[in-house]
Amino acid sequence: MKKIKTFIICITFSIGCLWLSNCQNGAGASKDLTLNDSAYFEKHGFNILVFSNMYDNLFDDSKISAIEIIHHGIRTATNGDVRLNPTPGQWDPIAKFVDRKVDRENNRIEVTMNFTACDFQYTLVAEAKGDGLHLSVQVDKPLPEALAGVAGLNIELFPPVFWGTSYIMDEKYGIFPTSPADFMTFINGQVEPTPMAIGNNIEIAPEDPMKHLSIRLLEGDGLMLFDGRNKQQNGTFVVRTLLTVDKTGKIAEWFITGTSVNDWIRTPVISYSQAGYHPAQAKLAVVELDKNDKPLSSVSLWKVNDDGSRTKALSGTPKAWGMFLRYNYLQFDFSAVTEPGIYELEYGKHRTAPFPIAGDVFERTWFPTLDVFMPVQMDHMFVREAYRVWHGAPHLDDALQAPLNRVHWDGWRQGSSTDNKYKPLQHIPGLNVGGWFDAGDFDIQTPSQQSTVQSLVNVYETFGIDRDETTVNQKTRYVDIHIPDGKPDILQQIEHGALQLAAQVRSVGYAIAGINESHLYQYRHLGDALTKTDNMVYNPRLDSLQTDGRTSGTPDDRWAFTNRSAYLNYNTAISLAAAARVLKGYNDAFAAECLDVAQYIWKDEHSRPKEDEQNQPFFIRGFGIQTELLAAVELWRTTGNAEYKARIDEILPELEENIEQNMFILAQIAPYMGDDLKAKLQPAIKVYGERLAAVDSVSPFGVMISPSGWAANGNIISMANFNYRLHLMFPDEINPEYIYRALNYLYGCHPAHNLSFVSGVGAQPKKIAYGNNRADFSFIPGGIVPGIRILNPDYPENRDDYPFHWSENEYVIPLAPNYIYLVNAANRLLNDKQ
Repeated sequence: MKKIKTFIICITFSIGCLWLSNCQNGAGASKDLTLNDSAYFEKHGFNILVFSNMYDNLFDDSKISAIEIIHHGIRTATNGDVRLNPTPGQWDPIAKFVDRKVDRENNRIEVTMNFTACDFQYTLVAEAKGDGLHLSVQVDKPLPEALAGVAGLNIELFPPVFWGTSYIMDEKYGIFPTSPADFMTFINGQVEPTPMAIGNNIEIAPEDPMKHLSIRLLEGDGLMLFDGRNKQQNGTFVVRTLLTVDKTGKIAEWFITGTSVNDWIRTPVISYSQAGYHPAQAKLAVVELDKNDKPLSSVSLWKVNDDGSRTKALSGTPKAWGMFLRYNYLQFDFSAVTEPGIYELEYGKHRTAPFPIAGDVFERTWFPTLDVFMPVQMDHMFVREAYRVWHGAPHLDDALQAPLNRVHWDGWRQGSSTDNKYKPLQHIPGLNVGGWFDAGDFDIQTPSQQSTVQSLVNVYETFGIDRDETTVNQKTRYVDIHIPDGKPDILQQIEHGALQLAAQVRSVGYAIAGINESHLYQYRHLGDALTKTDNMVYNPRLDSLQTDGRTSGTPDDRWAFTNRSAYLNYNTAISLAAAARVLKGYNDAFAAECLDVAQYIWKDEHSRPKEDEQNQPFFIRGFGIQTELLAAVELWRTTGNAEYKARIDEILPELEENIEQNMFILAQIAPYMGDDLKAKLQPAIKVYGERLAAVDSVSPFGVMISPSGWAANGNIISMANFNYRLHLMFPDEINPEYIYRALNYLYGCHPAHNLSFVSGVGAQPKKIAYGNNRADFSFIPGGIVPGIRILNPDYPENRDDYPFHWSENEYVIPLAPNYIYLVNAANRLLNDKQ
């Protein structure tokens, strides 16, 4: 997850208008499968998407593409396409998209794909006939000989959907297991599972009309059913047919049908804040309805009494908001209820979990994030929580200089030079300190470390948080959660991040892009991070698996990606200058070192020619002058040195030429620049405040839900924090409601379901997430997931049964301090208002 340093306003309010045009007129209760106006196949309760969503360009198999089935509101199948593996993994080959043709008149979609390395182009043809879909693979040239017995038509079924249901393959009967238990074999040099069943027709969950699928073979070499979890924990159940050889035209064809329950209507979702509400804030519940559902005339709010009885606190007719994506929405405003207590919302036969209305409702909701999530993410430390050890002290062998001209599978790059004194695969000493696991994997991504340190400093300086619930001992590399040690936890976290950033500059001479795994099997590692390497520095003079007790011949050490960037360097200067301010009085020696390193970076960058940012990674381009300005501001705030103020005065006029484009940066520094900059910002802020109000016509939840490949929670939190800073400066222009709404959204007032996106917070929080413990279908308290992913053209999803979608469920470290900031900002405003 990359730190977003600019605030894009121009696209925010236009996207929603495009979404509104995607509303479906629906197929009603039609029994025939029809190609609708949004270019997917639909009958009542049954949708088939055909490359409405493309494969991920960076991570390939995101399990959100190709032929996909949405069955009675749940996406049950995905990745229907030609694949070269029976049970493909994330980096196994995927064909390149060529084009897509939609023929509404003939209920037909054709998608042309190409395996360029194999010189194999094919067309996937989907044609609706009656109640089902003919899906075929068609070619103009016979299948290349090298792909005979290799290429097949696959479709993948999400395991949790089908656990415990049955399958019938001709006369083979079985149950979809919760845990794989098959025979393994070698196919084309790779370990693969053997089929669970083989035949020509498969009935999937025939006993459950809500899930029942049928696949009938019309052309090809039989059907096979595999359990891909034998190979990878994020595997799926796969139905597969090998492509016919020595033939043109159709070389595989299926007929797919799905049972449609005639009277099925999706269960209404009552979206609200699982964490509850402050008496002084607006309180809006949103009811999400199937487009064929008839809205009811009443929503009620019940107060739960001490004896368990309920008293109706409010009842009224919900306001019709209209269609958003594929659902119809109602809104129920219960802001008038301010009496503290426990409440439940009721719509028809549906009642929510209990939630509080109380003045202290936000006092504790950030505790799990600081107390548990952030310590669990600490790299190079042993982390204990009571009886549980989250992980040992990992990566003490950090790190080897990455090899030259290397493109890493996670998007990292090392160019034609190391840009420093170290040779490829030479050990760089001193990097085995500090830092956090960036996300659900174990890498250290420097922009994330910088963002996290900067945000933690903002939290500490703005709200003065001195909570102490965790023991952190850097000398012994030991962390004990829920054991106070007399030191503010937030300062210990700032120190931990700053240790890694300072170490990079000490060891290499500048900020590096980060540290990542050297082997794909390590990147996919699930379990204790300690076991990912042997924790001994690689020694090329020793044989593999040989050790002298201090070093080893096993080349399992992580790689440091070290190409130099002014953007990264300035951001480390920002982080360390800010850390130096707050660490003074806590760790004076290290605070002084942080400032020395930040000042060194400043001098070093100004002694070098300006670099060409076009050669830099995609996530650090275009921010040079803005980042230099922020570095100057932080150094000036920390030191009072006139040199930094002079550079600020030189840069500011350039950015002020385009106030709207640079508003995010200028608003950050405005509190320290005097009234002149605020006056220049005021007209742009007024326009921005008016645009915020337009959100109400775009989304029934009052926030922007991005349709991008990564779900929107990070942007929603950042936008709310930005609004808080603007509100402090321009209270008449920025309505604080656009701060509170973000929390409501995070806590459950959002599409698809009403679970809290903050694990451990609220009556019904996310309990399955993409952390490094995702294989256990579990969660890390206080982690914040990305949220609702919009699958084109109109399907909002955040799976609560399947943790392996990183774009919906992956924890990332920068969200943690930003969320802590947001909760405290809302709490302060509401308590001041009251």
